[in-house]
Amino acid sequence: MFSRFSVLFSLILIASFAPAKDKSKSSLPAIILRAETVAVIVNPGSEVPLANPGENRDAQSDVEQALTKWGRLRVVMDPSTADLVISVRRGRGLSPTIAGSDPNQRPIVLQPGEGSTRVGIQTGKPPRTGTGYPEDTTPRPGMETGSPEDVFEVYRGQDANTLDGSPLWRYMGKNAFRPPAVPAVEQFRKAIEEAEKQQKKQQP
Repeated sequence: MFSRFSVLFSLILIASFAPAKDKSKSSLPAIILRAETVAVIVNPGSEVPLANPGENRDAQSDVEQALTKWGRLRVVMDPSTADLVISVRRGRGLSPTIAGSDPNQRPIVLQPGEGSTRVGIQTGKPPRTGTGYPEDTTPRPGMETGSPEDVFEVYRGQDANTLDGSPLWRYMGKNAFRPPAVPAVEQFRKAIEEAEKQQKKQQP
């Protein structure tokens, strides 16, 4: 009995003096901190909801404007040239949709902003994902169910199959794309700023 108590006491002592986990390590991949350009797309697996056909396109536009206002990343139209690709999807439950249409068909962008107007032509094709991208682009009635929360995902850019991998960073929440604050972009900004603070602490 005494020997068991001694072993248990020794284990407690070892655990209490074990080195703490290094909390100063950045929680974001270096590619995010080095990125200079970003493209925003509607999640290719999203169908167009009949109740509000433009909701994902509006979310895409609101995120782009928030990123432009932030100014850290330059928003580009072609995902194949961007350092990062951000996928957005409005949250909703079971809802009737228009299936088969490409949510990223946006040949011309005219986006007024504070003190500037951004005009762009989308070139190239947004990256596909192995789950849910419509091969048949003929519009037809459908039914879709998904997360009730808005989803904001950051992927590595310049890769045709970028969405097949795991996102580098993700934010989910209700009204995550609501302007003017656009909470998803605000949380992304805070995550980058915190990671940069941690990097500075590590520097000698």
